[in-house]
This record gives sequence, structure tokens and C-alpha cells, in this order.
Amino acid sequence: MLRTVVRREIIENGLKRCIKGNAVKCLGAQGIRYRYSKRDLTHLPKQSLHNPIDYNKNLTRNYSDGALPEHFKVLLPALSPTMEMGTIVSWEKKEGDKLNEGDLLAEIETDKATMGFETPEEGYLAKILVPAGTKDVAIGKLVCIIVDSEDKIAAFKDYQPGESAAPPKAAEPAAPTPPPAPVAPPTQPPAMAPPAPAPAPTTPATGMKPGRVYASPMAKRLAEQQNIRLQARLKREGKLPTQGLAQKSAAAVTPAPRPTSPARGRSRSRSKSPMPVKPSVPGQPSSYIDIPVSNIRAVIAKRLLQSKTTIPHYYLTMEINTTKVLGIREKMNEALKKDKVRLSLNDFVLKATAMACRAVPEVNSYWMGDTIREFQNCDISVAVATDKGLFTPIIFQADNKGLVTISQEMKSLAAKAREGRLQPHEFQGGSISVSNLGMFDTTNFSAIINPPQSAILAVGTTQSRLVLDKESEKGFREDQFVEVTMSCDHRVIDGATGARWLQALKRNLEDPYAMLL
Repeated sequence: MLRTVVRREIIENGLKRCIKGNAVKCLGAQGIRYRYSKRDLTHLPKQSLHNPIDYNKNLTRNYSDGALPEHFKVLLPALSPTMEMGTIVSWEKKEGDKLNEGDLLAEIETDKATMGFETPEEGYLAKILVPAGTKDVAIGKLVCIIVDSEDKIAAFKDYQPGESAAPPKAAEPAAPTPPPAPVAPPTQPPAMAPPAPAPAPTTPATGMKPGRVYASPMAKRLAEQQNIRLQARLKREGKLPTQGLAQKSAAAVTPAPRPTSPARGRSRSRSKSPMPVKPSVPGQPSSYIDIPVSNIRAVIAKRLLQSKTTIPHYYLTMEINTTKVLGIREKMNEALKKDKVRLSLNDFVLKATAMACRAVPEVNSYWMGDTIREFQNCDISVAVATDKGLFTPIIFQADNKGLVTISQEMKSLAAKAREGRLQPHEFQGGSISVSNLGMFDTTNFSAIINPPQSAILAVGTTQSRLVLDKESEKGFREDQFVEVTMSCDHRVIDGATGARWLQALKRNLEDPYAMLL
């Protein structure tokens, strides 16, 4: 436990803070843990604030009761604040394997990402109760058993959740069999009800001339060929055919053939033969497959639906000339070639976004219901597409970082997102979002705000255009432009405020040196 907490604290807050506070706190927790070694670990005080695995929630000690030896029950932990269920993606240890504290025990897919679940106790993995691939495992469900010695593993070979050491209850005496119910005498079948009288013929609709049949020419021609008297049918059924009577309708009202006399049959044979009408055959349904919805996809769907239906979106679009910033980028990449660093246009966009938030801080805000929370620093959530869904890792305090640092952090976070190795603190939060689809040749698009944020910037691809240039011999030059669209929450950002923010962004990208002032 000490190694795990120290490593996380160093990564998050630095070595100095770790030594001052959490190392001492963790050692205290270890002392309390051994002091209470003869008690149930559910009574262990909660000491570590940074360890996501709380012993009082996810690990209980069960002592020997005659049937099972002493063992630890490991429950599925909540690996993110909003996690309600999880999926066991894989077990990194097999039954019988030796476990050291801090070893990766399993990979669990939460509502945010696929995360590693570290071993909470040293010992041996005696029994896996939830196999890999199991979905929708509830928080607190028993997932495995850990024992402290190898010779105790065999006792859990046939263990099932819910077993107890108490002897089985004696079989309850069977209830007396009730006497058979008396057989009812056969009853006479009920007399059949008389047939209902035929409904009275309805009168023709108002506005229609009596005696006229409203049918299409095709229906009339088919009725004539099949010897159907539409007027007689009108009198018999008491209603008029509709004006849209078509070929199928005429075929549907064809009367059943009746036996006729030979003479009448010969007279029919001289008439025009009826046109065959083929019944319509419905088309075969297209083939398809049903793809199960993962926890991540379900959360994305829930949050974006909530955003689109509860946040009053409006959109501002602006065209930005990126010729100068692309030229500066090319020179900087040439200078950074020895350091193996290559800047992208998106790195400049992130830096320009952060500086625009510093110039117009109203945009860098949360809608909190009763208040609007305005942030002093700009933490940018950057949309990254992966095979499992959309993730938004965060560049923290981007307004205080240089382009090289932003570029390196962005590449590292994007790689971790695609590999499913993002930790919750790396994608939870953010004060504004940026989504760039320029690499997919998308000219422009509108993005959905990520609540509780108030804005998201959508960036399209660069396009070449000719602009007037009096200083050029040709009278024009070729420049590069990009379209950006800003989605705003009207509860926080008024139209003029959003426009001022876009102006600041445009100024930062069209004159990159302005970001240094």
C-alpha cells in the first residue's frame, strides 16, 4: 500500500508534498492495520485519501470458522466518482498465483475508461468469482478471494458466493398434501348466440353526387375487365370507393367465381381476357448485427443527450488566416528537430485558446445552477477519438505552459487514451473543450458542450484561398484559412462575449507573437 500511495502522490503533487504529508499518513494507516489484525478489516479507519481502494469498502477479512480457512474477500471498487457498474475486461493473475501488494490484479472498464485494479492485499489468489468479460458488475460485488498461504487455496476450489460455515438447516417437514378437489360434473355446452344483424347501410358522404363512382381510370378499366360493377358494389356495401382506388384495390374487390351456364360461359369467352394482377411481394429485410453498448458508450450517450436537451446552445463561426502561424510552426520545427519535437497546428490552437480565456475569462466558466464559477487558469479538455469512444484528456494550466510542453503532454495523453490507460484525474475536469476534425478534411462542424463547461471550440481543416495583394506582381497571393465554430451556453456566455472571445482567438493565431505579450 505504501508504494502505491507514494507513487501516486509523487505523480500528482510532487515529491515534497508527498514526504511531508501522505507518507506519514500511510505509515500510520499501516500501523493501525496491523494493530487491528485480529479484527474484521471493515472497522479499519479510513486513512489514505489518495488510494482509490478503501479497505473499509472493498476488502473484508473472514476468519476460520471450521469450514473455510481465514481469507480476504475482494469487492469491486468504485474507480471513478460516477461509476455505478463495471466490466471485468481481463484478469492479470490466475488462480493460485502469488500476489504482491501493488501488482495489477485485473483490468476493469468503468464509465470513463479501462483502468487497472491493483492487488489490495498480499497473498495468493484462491478463487476468481467473476470471470473475465462479465458486464454490468455492481459496485461492492464479491469478485475474488485472497488467502495468505498457498496451502489454503484448495479449500476454495468449489467455493460459491453466499456460502457460510453454519451447518445446513434441517429439512423442514413437508406440508400435508391437500385432498384432491372434487371433479365438477360435465356441463352442457352453451347455446350459440344468434348472429348479429347486419349493419344498416351508411349514407354517402356529403358533397358526393348520388350514383357517381369516384375511382381512378385504372381502377375503372380493371373493374371493366374483371366484370366488377362498382355501382352495384356501392349499393351492396353502402359506401363509395375512394378516389384513390388503384390497381390493388380493384384486385381486392374481385368477387369469387360463380358457376355459370355453358351459354353464359361462351359469351364470357368472347370478352376481353382479364389482365393478371401479381400480388406485391415484400422485400427481404437487410442483414444487420447488434453491437452491445459498452459502459463508456452508455455514459457518452447519457451525458451528450443531457447536454443537448438542457443547455441552450448557440453557435459562432469565424474564419482565421493561419498563413503566418503555419510559417512560424515550420521554423520552430526546424529548430526543434534535434530535440525530436514536432509542433502541430493543434498545439498553437490550444495555446491560443488558453490565452483567449485569459483575455475573456467569462468564457472560462462553469454553470453551477445558483452561481457561475469563473476559473483563474485555463484547463483545456481535448477531444480524442478512440476505438472505445470519445475521451477528453486535459492540458492543465495551458495558459502557463509553452508550446513544446503542450505538444508533449498532448501526444502522451492521446496515446494513453487510445491504449485505455488514462487515469481519472487525467480526464475529469477541464474548463473549456477543443475538438479538431481537421485531419479528417472536415471544413466546419458544431460540437456539443461538455457539461458543466460553458463552451467548446470546433476546428476544421485548413483551406487554400486567393487573396488580393497589391504588393505582389500577380496582384494576389495564396493564403491558408481555417474555420472555427464556438458552441456557447447562453446561460453563461452572451453573444457579444462569445464574439469577443473569438476575436481574441483570431488575434492570437493570426499574430502568434501577440500570445507572448
